[in-house]
Amino acid sequence: MAKLSSYDKKFYKKAIFIAIPVALQALLNNLLNVIDTMMIGSLNEQSLAAVGLANKVFFVLSLVLFGIAGGATVLTAQYWGQKDHKNVRRVLGLSLCVGTGVAVIFSVISILFPEAVMRIFTSDEETALLGAGYLSIVALSYPFQAISQCYAYFHRAVNKVAFTVYITGSAIVVNAFFNYALIFGKFGFPELALRGAAIGTLIARTYEMVAILIYVYAKKTVAAAKPKELFDFNKNFVKRFFRIALPVICNESAWGLGVTMYSLVYGRMGVVAVAAITATQVIEEMFIAAFAGLSSATGVVLGNEMGANRLDDAKHHAKVLLISNILFTLCLSALLLWVRKPILSLFHLTDAVFSAASTCLFIFALYLPFKTNNYVNIVGVLRSGGDTKYSLFLDFSGVWCIGVPMAVLGGLVLKQPVYVVYAMVLAEEVYKSILGFFRYKKGKWIRNIIAESENLIANSDKK
Repeated sequence: MAKLSSYDKKFYKKAIFIAIPVALQALLNNLLNVIDTMMIGSLNEQSLAAVGLANKVFFVLSLVLFGIAGGATVLTAQYWGQKDHKNVRRVLGLSLCVGTGVAVIFSVISILFPEAVMRIFTSDEETALLGAGYLSIVALSYPFQAISQCYAYFHRAVNKVAFTVYITGSAIVVNAFFNYALIFGKFGFPELALRGAAIGTLIARTYEMVAILIYVYAKKTVAAAKPKELFDFNKNFVKRFFRIALPVICNESAWGLGVTMYSLVYGRMGVVAVAAITATQVIEEMFIAAFAGLSSATGVVLGNEMGANRLDDAKHHAKVLLISNILFTLCLSALLLWVRKPILSLFHLTDAVFSAASTCLFIFALYLPFKTNNYVNIVGVLRSGGDTKYSLFLDFSGVWCIGVPMAVLGGLVLKQPVYVVYAMVLAEEVYKSILGFFRYKKGKWIRNIIAESENLIANSDKK
């Protein structure tokens, strides 16, 4: 076996130091979702279904924000590889403008028309009314979450991620405390049920944003820029940003809307189906948290390499990371099959919901290798070199040509049980994994997009 060079050791060390904190942060966030689900599930199935559907609004928003921050990360990583701090800060400033603007739009719609929004997801009147009360409060937190996410992704791209884990961990403690106190009326607080859960989330997201900003400016990280440094961008810079970011934004938005269509189908299959899917997805997100870290690390470290014109190194390291992902996923699938029932037993579910959720998790474990490969390959490898248009094609065609038709066919036409519909929907992961592999092998993602973009703009100016 060949020995690793000093550069290879440095590369893998950097990848690990990015992947572990990001994965831990994602795991902590999902752990909070588990705690929330346990608390809300102890009220009744109706409440669990209502919150699960109401949070689909934030799910769509978070994907749009992920697209904005993800596109910004591609540019930031390559600028960072060139040690161009001035443009790094400009990318942060532009992502803050776009991300916060989108979040405000989602907030206004959700606050002014919560019942109308909920009726998009469910025809059950009681579920819609419960969810509307929760949504109208929690939507106030959306702009705060947008700011936090932009700063978090920025620091991932410049290889400074550890502090966000500590802040996320403390925010989880804040959220869990206020949720428990306000849902059940503990420690002298009023008993507010679902509205209490929404207020607890609002408090925690506000705290997280404030804590991140205090840390950034107190410690003078590279993001501690003056307003002029953040927002000093011209038309060419904006063009460059959106040339890379817009396909990622469209990618995540189209995929998020498609996944929301799944929720529309589940919402019309009854409260048991919605409750089972809600519990399933909470556990599902816990198990893919590690791959959020690995995909982020892959995108950042490969972007750094290509920005520094080390294209052959990027090609070699991408292969190693993809193989490592497959081996890790097989172990994780086996673990999920073993622990799925003990975890579900913590949620206080009825027998019908428990049985459906357990079967869904069994199916998810079988599809997990395909799903995680898509995380690392599409989000990490392909996007790192700016191959965002093909990534958009993969996600858009997967969800709208396979996932959504399968959901409608299985859930509304054939009237199949929720776990059968869930299995049909997940077929999109196999499709994307196959096409994504062939795209990776072509190597079109191996590019220094900053140099290409500058040449393109220079040629355009000459004309």
